[in-house]
This record gives sequence, C-alpha cells and structure tokens, in this order.
Amino acid sequence: MNIPNAERLVVAADFTPDATGREGVRKKVLVLAEELKGMGVVIKVNSILRACGYGLIRQIHDLGLRVAADLKLVDIKNTLETDGALLAEEKPEFLTVMANVGVDGMSAVRAALPGTEVWAVTVLTTFDDQVSSEIFGCTADEAVLRFARLAKSAGIPGLILSPKEGKIIRADANLNGLRLNSPGIRYPWAEVKKDDQVRFLPAGEAVASGIDRVVVGRPILNAGPNDDPTKPKSRREAAEWILRDIAENLANQEKGMTV
Repeated sequence: MNIPNAERLVVAADFTPDATGREGVRKKVLVLAEELKGMGVVIKVNSILRACGYGLIRQIHDLGLRVAADLKLVDIKNTLETDGALLAEEKPEFLTVMANVGVDGMSAVRAALPGTEVWAVTVLTTFDDQVSSEIFGCTADEAVLRFARLAKSAGIPGLILSPKEGKIIRADANLNGLRLNSPGIRYPWAEVKKDDQVRFLPAGEAVASGIDRVVVGRPILNAGPNDDPTKPKSRREAAEWILRDIAENLANQEKGMTV
C-alpha cells in the first residue's frame, strides 16, 4: 500500500472528561495535536466530536493534521445518508462505520463522503472468542472475515480489526486491496492500568502481519517525564518510538522480498 510511514500511525485522542467537562477534553485534544504537529501522523477523535461538534475537525486541520472521525456510525440506510451529508462539510480524511449495518448502509456512507476513506469496524478489540460467540455466533476470526467480505462488497476501502487478524485477511485473495487498520497496540514500556484490550500486538509485529495503519491511544497519551531510560519521556517521543518500530519492520519486509 502506498501510505507514507508517518500516516501509518493514527493517534487516538481518547480523553476521559474530568471536572473541566467536555471543554476540557476539547482543549486536551488540541494540545495533543499541537504536540504532534509536523510529524505527519493522523489524529483520531470519537466521543468529543459528538459532544463538541464537527467543527473540531476543522480546528485539527488548521494545525496541519489529518483527522480520523471515529464515529462508528450505525443506523438504517436513510439515517446513514444524512450522517454522511452532515459530516461531508468538514471533510475528514477517514471515518468509521460499523460493518454490521450491512452492504447498503456502508455503501450509503461511502457515497455521501466520496473524499473520505471509510473504515468498516469488524469486531472490537476488547472482544475475545467467548464474547464474539455470544454476539455473532462465531469466533472473532470468523466474524472478522464475514464483516470483511461485506465491506468489500460495499466498496469500503478499509477495515478496523485487531492485529491478530491481519494474516487471515491477507490470506484471502478475494479481500485483496483492503487497507487494514488496527487498534489494540501495546508495548512492554507502556503501562496501561486496567487494560481492556484482549487481541493486541506491538505496532511492528502488526505491520509484519499485514496491517497498514495502527491506532494507538494510551501508550502515547500516558507517556510523560520519567527517569526510566526504557520509557519515552513525552507523548511525541512515544509516537516517534512507534514510528521507528513500524519503519524497521517495513524495512525488514522489503529486505526479505529482495533477497
């Protein structure tokens, strides 16, 4: 896939509100965008878009960053068409829609936002096989494959899935061309308390398994000043470490193909 290395990192600006409320969250998103300005990474925003409105996309664009609107749209076709039309004015580069809306629903979103790369969300990375079976009647791997086929039929260019399923999608010739985007990225140096992710890998391993972009939140958001040489000292440095991991694995893949 012809994706600039920096754009392979999508930083999830997923902040929990405190006493400052939604305005405080909005400011935290913009502070993070300022810290990462010039790196070429993508900023992902979700709940705060619903709370503060789509104008936040323009504010992030004004800082020179691309935006993934992680709205996980899910509704009937008619409502999805309206959602797309209302969002089109702000021109987010990327947008998520739940794959379970079916071919017609996903197609409606794609048609309403021709300049936006739409990503179909398959199975959330907090679901293990037991939860997947309770909801979808099959394992997470099987559900991801089903949703990937629906997305392909709808002309959706990308998927959201865990890095564990990258090789499964890449092994299916009928799914060639889909861009794979994975949350559930973890590192030994990133302490994440009460972690809810159950299907995860480091970014480099994810890329090696066929993932095109990684979506990283807490390992970057939690980074800050410390005296441990094995941990990044800032959020920008954490992002740099992840980008280096991605670049090294891509270089190793290229070497393997040219040997």
